[in-house]
Amino acid sequence: MPEFNDPFMKNIFLFLLLFLLTVTVYSQEKKLVILHTNDMHSKLNGFAPEAEYTPFTINDDKTRGGFARITTVIEQEKNARPEEVLVLDDGDFLMGTLFHALEEETGFQLPLMKKMGYDAVSIGNHEFDFGPATLANIINQSATRGEIPSLLLSNIVFSEKSPDDDNLETVYRKGIIQPYTIIEKSGIKIGLFGILGYDAIDVAPNAAPVKFSDPVKTAKKMAHFLKDEKQVDLVILLSHSGVSKTKENTWQGEDYKIAQKAKDIDIIISGHTHSYLDKPVWVGKIPIVQTGSYGENLGRIEITLENNTIKNLHYRLIPIDDNIPGNMAIQKDIDEYKKMVEERILSPIHINYDDVLVETSFDLICDEQNNLPGSNLGPFLADALYNYVNMKDSAGTDIAMIAAGMIRDKLNTGETGKQTIADLFRIVSLGKGQDAIPGYPLSRVYVTGKELKSIVEILLIAYKSSTSNYIYYSGLKIHYNPTKGLLKKVQSIEIGNELSGYESVDFSKKNKFLYSITADSYMLQFVGMLKKMSFGLIKVVPKKNNGVALNSMKDAVIDFNPEQEGIQEGKEWIALLEFVRGLPDTNNNGIPNIPERYKEQRNPVIAVK
Repeated sequence: MPEFNDPFMKNIFLFLLLFLLTVTVYSQEKKLVILHTNDMHSKLNGFAPEAEYTPFTINDDKTRGGFARITTVIEQEKNARPEEVLVLDDGDFLMGTLFHALEEETGFQLPLMKKMGYDAVSIGNHEFDFGPATLANIINQSATRGEIPSLLLSNIVFSEKSPDDDNLETVYRKGIIQPYTIIEKSGIKIGLFGILGYDAIDVAPNAAPVKFSDPVKTAKKMAHFLKDEKQVDLVILLSHSGVSKTKENTWQGEDYKIAQKAKDIDIIISGHTHSYLDKPVWVGKIPIVQTGSYGENLGRIEITLENNTIKNLHYRLIPIDDNIPGNMAIQKDIDEYKKMVEERILSPIHINYDDVLVETSFDLICDEQNNLPGSNLGPFLADALYNYVNMKDSAGTDIAMIAAGMIRDKLNTGETGKQTIADLFRIVSLGKGQDAIPGYPLSRVYVTGKELKSIVEILLIAYKSSTSNYIYYSGLKIHYNPTKGLLKKVQSIEIGNELSGYESVDFSKKNKFLYSITADSYMLQFVGMLKKMSFGLIKVVPKKNNGVALNSMKDAVIDFNPEQEGIQEGKEWIALLEFVRGLPDTNNNGIPNIPERYKEQRNPVIAVK
């Protein structure tokens, strides 16, 4: 330091030096890498077909996803930037494969995700599929097994009257689930919170008596709280709400609206809609990102902060494919868990996890986002339900239905076309009944011809509010005029099949004949709700086969073996299993083949003028 004899000049110099040091400190750039997933749905192994997944070798299969591969990418990023990487998941991490069926007993997946490197996970609607008590059991079991990521949900509201959510409320009060968390990375103070969106709330009826506060208002309030009171540098919302495209190919949706209203948010990690965003959707200065689903891609955001403001943001999706070798320790844990699944769930029905059950020469797809009527998988599944009930139950069914929202995956031909029980189960994996076998139970209701017409009228328009409501049928044909008004579109309905022929349904009040409808118990709940759905215009009374009204939809569950004590439930995935077992072996290799007639869509809903 130069010498100054003049005290005034010395003070000036010290002031300037301090000023320069301060400017340097406050203008210092900070970097952060955010890795994120959404809607993983317990897809621990790569797919599909799952039997082709080779996590320990590269460039020899075409499968996507797999927790072992995701772990490798996370490790690579953390090794390159030890203090700069934040790993997040936006919810619906459970429900989608045979692995989720043992979660209440094992609490396996959350500790696994912590071991993979996840810092925080938001709770989605499918975490509530088994009800709040089971979710509490899963989380408690997970926490006793080992360290788990921070669990976030900001807009949950517990019942003051019902005890049915008390266990989950206790988990919340203990801080295992939090409304927000603050994590520091690379000198950046990051505030994170999670919300469940409007549509996610609507499709989580089993969350009751839990309710949820308004997502937009909650997001606005929480973001302001974190920025203003907690003085965080960066606010990240894990929003299980989603985005969608308009007819004009622009973006809209709940997260878009949240970004418009909650200006204190810096980044929205989105989920629920399974949207593939290869670049952010920008709403002003707020980016919305989403990876698609099932761990097929890992989102990567790299940001530079200067004076607590995002200066630069680079975003890309990393395909999780066979170019990435899987982490051996993570895959070993999954393989051990697979043995448990085989022992507890599959052995009682005499199936091994890796048994090849059917093969296909073409993909069977239900494209919920782009081409619902063109699905060949929906009719295939409806036929499987129709066949199963009419073969296994003496009362049979006139009609079988399955909603697009219950179809969770496709049958991918892959290299060999060979499909295992894991591939079949993934397609119709949701729910739980009263037994130890996963899946919603098959249920049956009886309605009159007039009521059947009313049901079909509503179903023909219900999907316009949510694509999940699109229905695939077996056992009937519908002729409708799309130009007609509300409840006047259906011109005729025919009951039957291609082998026995079809008979017209009489819609008049004098026709007291009852027609049976079979679907999973979750879907059939809508029958009793039609009065509300139609704003009081129609009312359908679900009945037993003797015409007596059902007291509860629980009474509609089909007992597939009345001679055995209790109710022996049927499941959609078991119906699918039995259906494919009965298909012809066209190439004489001992494995049934899916018939070519399912290659093209077969839609029994026929437009007429």
